[in-house]
Amino acid sequence: MAYEIRPAADEDFFGWLPLFEGYCDFYKHDLDDQKALTVWTWLRDPANPFEAALAVNDEGTPVGLAHFRPVPESLTGTIGCFLDDLFVADEVRGGGVGRALIEYVHARSAQIGSGAVSWITAADNAPAQKLYDSIGRRTEWVWYDLDV
Repeated sequence: MAYEIRPAADEDFFGWLPLFEGYCDFYKHDLDDQKALTVWTWLRDPANPFEAALAVNDEGTPVGLAHFRPVPESLTGTIGCFLDDLFVADEVRGGGVGRALIEYVHARSAQIGSGAVSWITAADNAPAQKLYDSIGRRTEWVWYDLDV
């Protein structure tokens, strides 16, 4: 089956929502209406740099999402992209949708800057790491969080 990768549009909310819900479930985060509307508003606000791409099947149903944003890279003096969220519906996982979404973000990064793309994943997400290892270079950087 062929998939179109394209920017999310205003009318995609109800196709995007189950994918975002699946993403939140995978990472064990609750999704309520307020959080969903907040994230969707960020994605649809032209003044906000946060973007979304959707993988859409032949029937027009979204089956994958990528959320990403431009990021200044001070060590290189360039703009790259950070891939914040990547999710593919279970029924099409392993069929190239995740790779196509990452390639879309890479191409978008080349349009707005250097073409560099960075992302993180959970240490126990072996299926995703198999894909990521085939696309990108695993770094030696250690990621930290400071909770609210």
